[in-house]
Amino acid sequence: MNTRELKVLMISSDRNILVSGSAVSERMKEYGALVEELHIVLLSDSSYKLKDVQLSPNVWVYPTNSSFKFSRPLDAVRIGKKVVFEKKFVRGKGVITAQDPFECGWAAMKIKRKWRLPLEIQLHTDPFSPYFSGFQNKVRKFFARTVLAKADSVRAVSENLKSRILNLKSNADISVLPIYVDKEKIENAPIKFDLHARYPWRFIVLTVARLAPEKNLNLAMRALALARQKFPDIGLVVVGNGSEESHLKSLVKKLKLEGAVEFAGWQDNLTSFYKTANVFIQTSLFEGYGLSLVEAGLSGLPVVTTPVGIALELEHGKDAYIYPLDSARDKPAELFADGIVELIESNQKRENLKMNLKRTLESKLLSKEEYLTHLKVNWEETAKKVKV
Repeated sequence: MNTRELKVLMISSDRNILVSGSAVSERMKEYGALVEELHIVLLSDSSYKLKDVQLSPNVWVYPTNSSFKFSRPLDAVRIGKKVVFEKKFVRGKGVITAQDPFECGWAAMKIKRKWRLPLEIQLHTDPFSPYFSGFQNKVRKFFARTVLAKADSVRAVSENLKSRILNLKSNADISVLPIYVDKEKIENAPIKFDLHARYPWRFIVLTVARLAPEKNLNLAMRALALARQKFPDIGLVVVGNGSEESHLKSLVKKLKLEGAVEFAGWQDNLTSFYKTANVFIQTSLFEGYGLSLVEAGLSGLPVVTTPVGIALELEHGKDAYIYPLDSARDKPAELFADGIVELIESNQKRENLKMNLKRTLESKLLSKEEYLTHLKVNWEETAKKVKV
């Protein structure tokens, strides 16, 4: 099949698709160049007042503009069915792809049921983790198992996620396609400021994450408090925002870390943070991939992390310091603190981790051409999975 004859319907919830010049928007244009037409149904709320947009000659975006959060998947189904009909999708030359196996995946599954088009599910997070908890995530787990069972292909971002899907005994073809990372862009990006000029600390710990429960930033705060018992001139810079911000700020006061933690908020450009900090920590309970860790490693930072996402493919003590979560309650904080102290005390260990991690990550990354080729082939193969 000529891929240029292929029409793709994507269900997404990433509003950055409509931000002109954003990495996501530009990526959608590149995806569109692989096929005849790319139509994106975007789960969104009416309060944003978004309009249908044509991103490029063959890429269109249709926001749901839903009145209620629970109605977004329903509206996506309605719009998606209409797009498939009006744009004349043909079985064998059409694919539905969903950004996740949750709300987006459920909507895509319903469209598949109506028009019998093959369905690809993208998996960027780990819904099978025991830490993927809470009422909303329990509902999402139910969605995920149902949707993945109906998928014709699944595109996971890591080998770990692939193995977890295989355990479900899914009939879908499962492939691994890591998130594309522009290595050269990261390595060549200029430094615009030095964190050491902004803050009085001799050694700066950096974390980049949404301030959400699954990012487990309580651990970062407790580890910092312990490490400062030996080296009181350590500071932590937290880049990101989210629902946990007020809780974390209260924890800073409780641990007497005022003046030792900086909440830098969301940042569009992370280069200066990555390239002028001393160590990067990732304390997540679960990750699908771990883009921030990869960006930090390519920027030349040694890493201390929990065993999640791509960290599961790294070697402890060689590529990074990787500490378990399932130990005694305060043990993870002690381990993280010990790792940070060890890196403060040994320039050689910092250098070894930096060089080894960078080398390992580079061996795992795909070029843009390789990434797009993999994506195109996956869509082509999925399109052939037409069932009578």
